[in-house]
Amino acid sequence: MLLVILMALVIPIWMAKFNLHNIPTAVAEIIVGIVLGVSGFNWVDTSNSQLSFLSNLGVIILIFLSGMEIEFDLFKKKQDAQINPVKIALLSFLGIAAFSIFLGWILSILGLFKDMLLASIIFMTVALGVVIATLKEKEILSKSIGQSILLTAVLGEVVPLLGLTIYASIHGGDAEKLWLIILLFVAAIVLLIRFKRPYLWFNKITKQTTQIDIRLAFFLIFVLVSIAEKVGAENILGAFLAGMVMKLLEPSEATKDKLTSIGYGFFIPFFFIMTGAKLNLKSLFTNQSALLLLPILVLAFFVSKVPAVLTYLKYFTKRNALAGGLLTATTITIVLPTLQVARKLNAISKTQSDAFTLAAIITCIAGPIIFNSLFKLAPEDKIKEKVLIYGANVFSVAVAQELHDKWYSVEMITDDQEAYNTYKSRVKSLKYCNNVLAINEFNYDIVASSGSDDERNYEFAKKAKQAGVSRVIVRQKQPEANRIAELTQLDIEVFNGYSARTSAMRALIESPAFYEILTDSDNILYDVKIRNHRYAGHQLMDLSFIDKITVSRIKRDGEWLAPHGTTVLEVGDEIVYTGKVEDADMIRELLTKEN
Repeated sequence: MLLVILMALVIPIWMAKFNLHNIPTAVAEIIVGIVLGVSGFNWVDTSNSQLSFLSNLGVIILIFLSGMEIEFDLFKKKQDAQINPVKIALLSFLGIAAFSIFLGWILSILGLFKDMLLASIIFMTVALGVVIATLKEKEILSKSIGQSILLTAVLGEVVPLLGLTIYASIHGGDAEKLWLIILLFVAAIVLLIRFKRPYLWFNKITKQTTQIDIRLAFFLIFVLVSIAEKVGAENILGAFLAGMVMKLLEPSEATKDKLTSIGYGFFIPFFFIMTGAKLNLKSLFTNQSALLLLPILVLAFFVSKVPAVLTYLKYFTKRNALAGGLLTATTITIVLPTLQVARKLNAISKTQSDAFTLAAIITCIAGPIIFNSLFKLAPEDKIKEKVLIYGANVFSVAVAQELHDKWYSVEMITDDQEAYNTYKSRVKSLKYCNNVLAINEFNYDIVASSGSDDERNYEFAKKAKQAGVSRVIVRQKQPEANRIAELTQLDIEVFNGYSARTSAMRALIESPAFYEILTDSDNILYDVKIRNHRYAGHQLMDLSFIDKITVSRIKRDGEWLAPHGTTVLEVGDEIVYTGKVEDADMIRELLTKEN
């Protein structure tokens, strides 16, 4: 156990030292496990019950965290019609399932592997844990292509899980228990409903010594895993449902960080290292039929994912589509329990099982390496906030033209035909809309209502806020106190030109240096919210780029903090800083990358 923990510590250090960025940490852990296990020095006792328990718990937590990665907002209608990750994933997986069944039939016809159904289940699996780890390290998990690959991997884990449960029940003589699996899903729904409201209260009463959110997470895991085993389903299906329940409870970023730290920091490395340690390459290489089967299985794993590549080609660049499709060929998590079930049912020999395992490991090594080598972030995938400006006039057009095009994707609409004819040549994104109040979908991060009519601006701003836009700004030339109070209550920001001009004049008189910062075109005042978990927990003075900017204020939980060198940053902090344009671009991109 000490050796495994030591390797879990040393592996990422080695990888960082030798710049092995193209190999996921999980794959490196499997390789080290092979060296330490029965195929290598045999220093790790694979029959050790404690190690086996920690390995099993590792895969359960891995699948739990995988369930927590699903973005349920993707299933809402508020999506880009051109790139819908749910649709892309469904089309991809349907093709994968069809190809997998065909390949299973081919193997049975050739006499290489007789059980067509088992082979089909194995070929359609996707290693969700490895895929998530790779996407996180590439920092594209929140992008359209990242979510498409993720959802394809989710289907490649859930559907084979259900298939494995059905396969095991039928071949194990327990087909009559299949209906009991419904109880597992009912239990998940009941737990979600039961803990939805109490969870908000838990967050208020939790303390450093209680960590109720983490205790609840493990309670969900063990309840659903126990029910899964009792009804004859695979325990990892229960773990996956527990992750989905936890996600729907809307845990805070701090809770997610703690669960990720516990999983990837301790339990999950046991699973990957022990997987490699248990693999017996010596017996595999002495069996000619198994050696013949190995390259065929590796090829089948990749060929079965061709439909994913073809589907991605319709929506993404050729390079990224190929990279994403090859990444879905990685498979290990579901293959291992599938082979264990098949061994118990005597549906597969030990040598065949090792051949499938080694083929799966090869895909886990090759897939992420090829993905990291091929994938290149497309301009449309880079973080940009989508801004909609209503109203075309001298003021709004000037604002649209001055917004940083690397940070914002700006669209303008107007219901004034004359204004449209005047400004359409100056603003390419300007569109005419006869009735802006008829708009129902607002797929934007920021909406600014800046027309010439205060009442119209007011109505449009309320419409945008009701549609779920996070930031809505409304321009009011002559705002009344009651209206300002109402807009503030609705969390709508009010801009008044008169107040802005008087504030600017006062700043010029009282604080000329501050006014100079506001108007300086070389060193501009910026505002950025930290989304990158890599910078959480770090002190300001430890940031590698801190010498290039001056941090003025930090906003946390609605309160402004005075920054110091020892101030520890948190995800969600809003930083106000000044710096040169080129430095500000780089720093904003680093801080806002979601991983």
